Amino acid sequence: MASKKSSNSQFTRSSLKSLSNEALCKLRDEIAAVLEGRAESLRKQLNRLTGPSGASNGVKAPKLKRVKIAPKYRGPGGKTWGGRGARPRWLSNALEAGHSLEEFLITRDHEAP
Repeated sequence: MASKKSSNSQFTRSSLKSLSNEALCKLRDEIAAVLEGRAESLRKQLNRLTGPSGASNGVKAPKLKRVKIAPKYRGPGGKTWGGRGARPRWLSNALEAGHSLEEFLITRDHEAP
């Protein structure tokens, strides 16, 4: 993100270089306090708009449990795959050997290839 030079900026780069370390630290602390005040104001505004959902008061929402899906493909040795995520090695190897994906598809009337 490119920084914009403000025409009403109180400090220029050269004036900051001339400040002592103590003055720079004091300035940093003042800036941190102003930013914290703005952040608190924005948190209050967000709470007002969305309601107290617990998202901003440090309380974590419970994690959603994953729904286990039924397997869609069955391979040799009874290994299964639901069709989501990375393709398992047994299936990749079988496809490279010339088998088709449909051969491993689990159907209601046909449980194994």
